[in-house]
Amino acid sequence: MTNRTLYLIAGAAPPARRVDVAIRAAQAADWDVCLIFTPSAYRWATEDADGEIDRLRELTGHPIRHQYKLPSQEDVLPAPDAMLVAPLTANTLNKWAAGISDTLALGLITEGIGLGLPTVALPHWNDAQALHPAVPRSVETLRGAGVTVLLGEGGFAPHKPKQGNLGAYPWQAAIDALPA
Repeated sequence: MTNRTLYLIAGAAPPARRVDVAIRAAQAADWDVCLIFTPSAYRWATEDADGEIDRLRELTGHPIRHQYKLPSQEDVLPAPDAMLVAPLTANTLNKWAAGISDTLALGLITEGIGLGLPTVALPHWNDAQALHPAVPRSVETLRGAGVTVLLGEGGFAPHKPKQGNLGAYPWQAAIDALPA
């Protein structure tokens, strides 16, 4: 059992349906993985009638979080040593860069910057979204704050709308970018 904890923050983009690939790769790299979904990504996972949340809970050994706990409730996850935000949507990117923390996922990654946690972000958006002026500004804001944003060569390359290739999503590049 490892004593390095990784928070995997997954947004509502198609690769979230294969988040188990990232979990297994991180576990193979000796990380104890805690999965946190954005609210929309959690809804996608719970729409699966085959018990996806239960499978992911069993795979990680931790509860799957998606919303803030009450102040009176205990923390159910160990503290993170690093964070991986994947898939990172344009929506989450822009909120994160603006310091908005209206969801648990955003609250954790926004706070992570202030805590100095090593953080890797692997985007997933189409090339039309990439052309919005807020996207490159937000990427540069996060990079300036110390976040490793894997966009472009060696990371994620935007695709034409509705033409993404889930099999090509570079989960392993994100795992390899985490601290050793």
